[in-house]
Amino acid sequence: MVNFLLSAAMVGVFALFYGAIRMWMREGFSKKPLLMIIAAIVILGNIAIWAVPDDQGNSLLIEAQKAS
Repeated sequence: MVNFLLSAAMVGVFALFYGAIRMWMREGFSKKPLLMIIAAIVILGNIAIWAVPDDQGNSLLIEAQKAS
């Protein structure tokens, strides 16, 4: 389940980046594309927190899979 959620979050990141670039090319610089990019960066940071292991090789993703 956690793998599915992280995968869906990555799809959302790509969609936000793509939409922001398309909107920026069509309408020029405005707040909406900038906010979309910021949202994508925040989601990407959350994915990194879950997936990147620490010094001991443990990550929240591995711990969540062990618990279920």
